[in-house]
Amino acid sequence: MALQITRRARLQVLLIVAVAIATIAVISWARGRSSLQRVNLNRYEQANGSVQETPPPALTPSVSPALEIAPSASPTATPTASPTQSPATPNAEQTPSIETSSQDAALSRSFVGTLKLIIPVAGVKPDQLLDTFTDARSEGRVHDAIDIPAPAGTPVLAAADGEIVKLFQSERGGTTIYQLSTDKKLVFYYAHLQGYADSLVAGKFVKQGDLIGYVGDTGNAGPGNYHLHFSIFVVADPRRYWEGTNINPYPLLRK
Repeated sequence: MALQITRRARLQVLLIVAVAIATIAVISWARGRSSLQRVNLNRYEQANGSVQETPPPALTPSVSPALEIAPSASPTATPTASPTQSPATPNAEQTPSIETSSQDAALSRSFVGTLKLIIPVAGVKPDQLLDTFTDARSEGRVHDAIDIPAPAGTPVLAAADGEIVKLFQSERGGTTIYQLSTDKKLVFYYAHLQGYADSLVAGKFVKQGDLIGYVGDTGNAGPGNYHLHFSIFVVADPRRYWEGTNINPYPLLRK
């Protein structure tokens, strides 16, 4: 009888030990799986980038067309890392990289009389324009564009015929549009928009005077500082539409 009790006690002890070992094994397995998931998630984020725009911009960017442009890449922008597609495009972490030089004025004058533009803000007359192309901006930058003040929601019009190549949310430029000229040598850049025209999409060909957006104060314009930031740059490769040499839009719009 005593022997049976001893055996039962041993069996109970063994059973308790086995249960404890199984419990420890399950906990260890769960922790290992959780760690593996975290590692895989980190690898995925490193490979694909975060969904949220991070000023780089994203996008951080190289040199922007003077003020406020930020794609990214990308944009998103992002817009410091080099482009990831071929042809590359700015993402949330890249910004357009626009060069300026002492030859910009001469280059701009060469288009006067040959490039026929309209003022891209409805109701604004030529004598209301101000030449802010060489104005200083923060961080030692030069504007390289002109600002056209107008009430919030004023229609923004295509300055010329051409293809809409990018609708981009930029850290500096806010809601922006890149439009390629018909000869694929120039890009028209519209920034600080309140929003886009309903039918506007990348790849759409618009005619001069078509509605493409509305004047706003997005990006770094400053609350209530409603205006259109408008710049023009000459591109060597239309597939890299965010890279080029700025020319002054003021003499072109005044004519």
